[in-house]
Amino acid sequence: MARTKRSKATRPARATEKPRRWSRRVTERSNALDIERGVFKLPPREMARSLKRSAERSTRKESSPFRSAMSMLTFYENRAGANLPASRKQTIRRAKEEFRKLYGQEPGRSRGASSRADTTSGR
Repeated sequence: MARTKRSKATRPARATEKPRRWSRRVTERSNALDIERGVFKLPPREMARSLKRSAERSTRKESSPFRSAMSMLTFYENRAGANLPASRKQTIRRAKEEFRKLYGQEPGRSRGASSRADTTSGR
């Protein structure tokens, strides 16, 4: 039987090769934010402040500083979430709360909630 050639993407990783982590590259080298090294290992308040500083300094972001930094926090939570211990997940959630406080946002408020309330109250 003839052997089929597999591309690198479908070839199983060898024990000596490091697995490719595209999500790690995103958190380390995001095109939108230059985040400080180890930012996701900081306590919640420091994490929120660091992300706020990074978002406000960035000239490459396409959205508001709040949205850019919150997106990075959510991305980290979702991509690393399966491998994070419960205590770290809680720290990320607290950092989101702290971040919302820094920007004067209501904790846990869904996007667009105020615009829906404004359109329905005028009827």
